[in-house]
Amino acid sequence: MTDMIDIKPVVADYDSMIKPDKVHSSLYSNPEIYEEELDKIFNNTWVWVGHESEVPDVGSYKTAMIGRHSVIVSRDRKKNLHVLLNRCRHRAATVCEGKKGKTKSFMCPYHGWGYSLDGALRAVPKPEEYEGVFDKSEYPLVSLRFETYQGLIFATFKEDLEPLEDFLGGAKKWIDLFIKQGGGYPLKVLGDHRFRFPGNWKIQLENTTDAYHFPIVHKSFVSSVDDQTAEVFDFLDGEGFVEDLGNGHSVMVMIPELVDLEEDLDAPIPERFQALAEELAAEGHSDLEVRRLVRAVGGSGFNLNLFPNVACSMAFFRTLVPISVNETEIHHVALGGEGAPAAFNQMRIRLHEHFQGPMGFGTPDDAEAWERVQKGSHAGTEEWILLNRGQENLSTSPDGNVAGAVCSETGMRAAYQQWKKMMTA
Repeated sequence: MTDMIDIKPVVADYDSMIKPDKVHSSLYSNPEIYEEELDKIFNNTWVWVGHESEVPDVGSYKTAMIGRHSVIVSRDRKKNLHVLLNRCRHRAATVCEGKKGKTKSFMCPYHGWGYSLDGALRAVPKPEEYEGVFDKSEYPLVSLRFETYQGLIFATFKEDLEPLEDFLGGAKKWIDLFIKQGGGYPLKVLGDHRFRFPGNWKIQLENTTDAYHFPIVHKSFVSSVDDQTAEVFDFLDGEGFVEDLGNGHSVMVMIPELVDLEEDLDAPIPERFQALAEELAAEGHSDLEVRRLVRAVGGSGFNLNLFPNVACSMAFFRTLVPISVNETEIHHVALGGEGAPAAFNQMRIRLHEHFQGPMGFGTPDDAEAWERVQKGSHAGTEEWILLNRGQENLSTSPDGNVAGAVCSETGMRAAYQQWKKMMTA
């Protein structure tokens, strides 16, 4: 991997802009701060680039972004994974423009340099003109360091960065719980959809650990479901909590009884899933299998925020891609079970469409709220974003972490402390 260019000097006094109870509004709107974030955060930590099920076979690939850098996640002929910088070594053109798919190689569209699935440079037009000039073996696509945990793929530009498992720390426990929603089958990406909103990436980072907005912003969703489901999502006064997991990660538990999807399999099957249970039983699945699938079909009862760019959010992955200081792209990734009954995966997709889908109830309402936050953040010159909810009502979790009530802003404070740590390093 080539060396990164030296990081630019600090453009602001971040110590004074990140307080224990608030952050300055310019973090949403200052373009110089945004550019420095891409260098100091996205170039210097583990960034989620995909799930192994998205590149299952020889020749499978997907493209992703690490800050401003386009990368390719590929699986070579030996079924080994690679994360490659999406840039021809000749004149810098991207060698892959597809979102995902299968291929035998990557080729630069400008001058025809061809690369294998592992990034090796295999062919150049008119090779005789390069005789004595360079050795093809010295010009592969740049490979990035990557590591995986439970199928989640993270990459980094830093060769000396701590191991991924150390970075995830207390979040590993919650990833282990999240992947149980395959209903006894390996977790599998079923598809995704993407959209952009006119707002800063940190607005969305905050949203996944913000239960406070749910009954207000998502009133239309709650009105669209049956009474039993509405009661499940009435969690602000429940036993849920938000826990700071370290390194900017946090978990927001909204429905404690759905934290571990392999527990309480003897519980009554909810009425809204009764038809699914009957269909699965008619297909010959045992009572235990039916109960495991039905319990997992609606997803986990928590949102897990992994700093800086991905959330394991109840039943789906939500990844954010910074586009500019005032534009962010969101990927909502629907999940199911590899080899699971079709009825189970179909129900997962239908539930995803109902809330997260482009015609669903949740995504449009969220996106409008985020847009209005960005618009409002430009009003005034010395205004602050408050993060003090629940600050004086904290406790210590069984794992020894700081925790607050489910509607506290504990997770946001955790993310901004990691942000400040990296921006002032």
